[in-house]
Amino acid sequence: MRLGLSLGYQTAWSTPADHLAFAQEADRLGFSVVWAAEAYGSDSPSMLAWIAGQTSRIDVGSAVMQIPARTPAMTAMTAATIDTLSGGRFRLGLGVSGPQVSEGWHGVPFAHPLPRTREYVDVVRLALSRKPVAYDGVYHRLPGGGGRALRLSFHPPREQIPIYLAAVGPKNLELAGEIADGWLAIFFAPEFASELLASVAAGRARAGADMATFDVVPTVPVVVGEDVAACAELVRWYAALYIGGMGSREQNFYNALAVRMGYADAARRVQQLYLDKRQRDAAAAVPLEFIDRTSLLGSPDRIAEGMRRFAATGVTTLSVSLFVADRESGVETLRTIADAFDKSGVAE
Repeated sequence: MRLGLSLGYQTAWSTPADHLAFAQEADRLGFSVVWAAEAYGSDSPSMLAWIAGQTSRIDVGSAVMQIPARTPAMTAMTAATIDTLSGGRFRLGLGVSGPQVSEGWHGVPFAHPLPRTREYVDVVRLALSRKPVAYDGVYHRLPGGGGRALRLSFHPPREQIPIYLAAVGPKNLELAGEIADGWLAIFFAPEFASELLASVAAGRARAGADMATFDVVPTVPVVVGEDVAACAELVRWYAALYIGGMGSREQNFYNALAVRMGYADAARRVQQLYLDKRQRDAAAAVPLEFIDRTSLLGSPDRIAEGMRRFAATGVTTLSVSLFVADRESGVETLRTIADAFDKSGVAE
């Protein structure tokens, strides 16, 4: 297993300088990749290009670049450019986001996300291969109108940039296994991993491949401290946002995942409270067990033991997400994580 760092996106309590400092420390400590995200605020490619220019070894990855935000050709151009700027260190993570962001922010219909994703990845790979982009799909048809098929006009370092899919539901997990090089996971609990990975493996089998060459990459919150319950308090708001607020009452993929994990009553309660604008109560309603199972909380020894559990399930890149008060404590937490990782004995 390797270590990664998930920065998320810019918030009211973070700065680009903070994220750069964390990325540079992760680079110094030998982490394999740093990921940046986007929702409806800061975008991931800008942050990754900036970080790539100020690091030397660590890969930079989008977790994710939103599929409804860009044409597949634009995504290929961006991926090729960042891969060139970084000297071949870019990883392209893609995701459809959810109905709220796709339709409310980008004005793109959310319907049929799986076939849309399949076609999108087809076109991205075609463009990155520097072949003429001619594609006759249901959702993507190139060239259009009176245009002619064009090819990428420069030579990036690689024609095959690793592609990852953010996936939650079983069918999307199968799709990730079939068409991608890796899976970006959220709320990954080692005790529930076999069901999720079975869906990924089914997709790999459909593509005539196995899990040996596939990167399983959960984003895992980390809080260091002696009191596990107190550590979990820092993660509650994050968990409540996704379980309760990332979607509607009718369609919330993260809520559905919590239900499949055995937390149906709690998931229903968290969502009800969150959508009723009682976010504090929603956060309090997230079970401690759910947070603990999907995070690394506690002492360095407890974190090292948690890392062993993740590695034993088939996780190949453990991407930690820092829940810290400031830059200094974030850097110190990264050093603690690196020490725990060495102690765990799961390094590749």
